Amino acid sequence: MRFDAEALLFDNDGTLVSSLESVLRCWGRWVEEYGITADAFARYGLHGRPAAEIVADLVPAARVRTAVARIEQLEIDDAAGGVVLVPGAADLLASLPGERWAVVTSASRRLADARLGAAGLRPKTLVTADDVTRGKPDPEPFLLAARLLGVDPARCLVFEDAPAGLTAARAAGMRTVALATTHLREELVADAVVDDLSTVSAQVTAGGVEIRIAG
Repeated sequence: MRFDAEALLFDNDGTLVSSLESVLRCWGRWVEEYGITADAFARYGLHGRPAAEIVADLVPAARVRTAVARIEQLEIDDAAGGVVLVPGAADLLASLPGERWAVVTSASRRLADARLGAAGLRPKTLVTADDVTRGKPDPEPFLLAARLLGVDPARCLVFEDAPAGLTAARAAGMRTVALATTHLREELVADAVVDDLSTVSAQVTAGGVEIRIAG
């Protein structure tokens, strides 16, 4: 399969880096500290939504601010030993000019910087939960990234692992490649679905980037 695009937009957790063990470890500790029952916590997915939205579903409004700060700090402190690159991510990004790709994440900027730094990634363009009013599944984060890169949204190709992120990308008028790293393939609605980035290659062209997916 082949795609032509002017820019590639990547989610971070589950797409460029694998932080699942860290996420589960930190949220497990947070749940214990805040006395959240397993049944209550299980009703809300952890992938693709800003932490502030998840926390707001679980604790009284008066405690949301401090509870969000607590889970953010737990995850930042755990980033150094809890993050690894998704297979194929390093090679794919190394083949792309910095102005042709961006990271669009539901994490805060502090947490995104911590996880990207732990993985050795330094994107020139980074959109975080701190930069938008409405997070995924709203299209605002992806539309902002396209604007920062100076690219028509229709000429962007999004790589995402979460249904909320894929919904946001489609709403932004962008094509999508889903990674089956955190969700089952049948849960992912996209133009293409891959196991990870090891089957994805990029060739820079005069008009942008040609993406090929093997298999």
